[in-house]
Amino acid sequence: MLQLSEIWVYPVKSLGGIQMQESKVTDRGLELDRRWLLVDTDGRFLSQREYPELALFKPEIAGDFLRITHRVLLESIDIPLLPVFSDAASKIEVTVWEDTIDAYEVSQTITDWFTKLLGFSTRLVYMPDESERKLDPDYSITGDEITSFSDAYPFLIIGQSSLDDLNGRLAVQISMNRFRPNFVFTNGEAFEEDTWREFKIGDVSFIGVKPCDRCVMTTVDQEKGVVSGKDPLKTLAKYRNFGNKVLFGQNLIGLGLGTVSVGDEIRVLSHNKK
Repeated sequence: MLQLSEIWVYPVKSLGGIQMQESKVTDRGLELDRRWLLVDTDGRFLSQREYPELALFKPEIAGDFLRITHRVLLESIDIPLLPVFSDAASKIEVTVWEDTIDAYEVSQTITDWFTKLLGFSTRLVYMPDESERKLDPDYSITGDEITSFSDAYPFLIIGQSSLDDLNGRLAVQISMNRFRPNFVFTNGEAFEEDTWREFKIGDVSFIGVKPCDRCVMTTVDQEKGVVSGKDPLKTLAKYRNFGNKVLFGQNLIGLGLGTVSVGDEIRVLSHNKK
């Protein structure tokens, strides 16, 4: 039986993740997933691709707050999970890749905190419910699907067997956190998620729309916040290179709302055509 073994959310894009026992599936991803974003002075998103030290910021849920702690400097700040914005001046346009998105700066205090710890000017912004970022129409099902501040899709799934296969080829084994999935499953074959089209996690339906092509961010050691070398990207490129894209994991769209829990059965209903 295919079984959901891990659930992860990444409240602030490109910062650390939070492992969950269960999570609500919303219309734009898992609840809290990538609803916050750090941007530069031009409103462009920050990423571990350019700033690997972002991995050193660890999030956790602390009551009604999202607590962010710098794991080396041991400084923390609390951010309301349900922010209220009454000042229209705090609304700004931000960009993630080619998408322009309406967002709100969370607060000057939080902006100052991140700017101090990172050593350059940055702002933390939040995506409100009324801000709808549409998916790429080439991979949309209805044309109305939306996502958060994710790179492109609301969910990502990877099989534990896929990581095990990769680790069997590496000199130094790595953790799943290099690939930042929302869902990890066990008891499957390596890379079988590549072929999934429609499937269910518990009672919630998903569609596999596009294998995830990988970049240098996979080379960032998530514990140290530094680039650790050319692997795993170099090794993946030797056997997971399709059309000059290195693939690992499957991007998903949700077909409904609900709750998923660790231990849920995964039932594959159809497969993508090869």
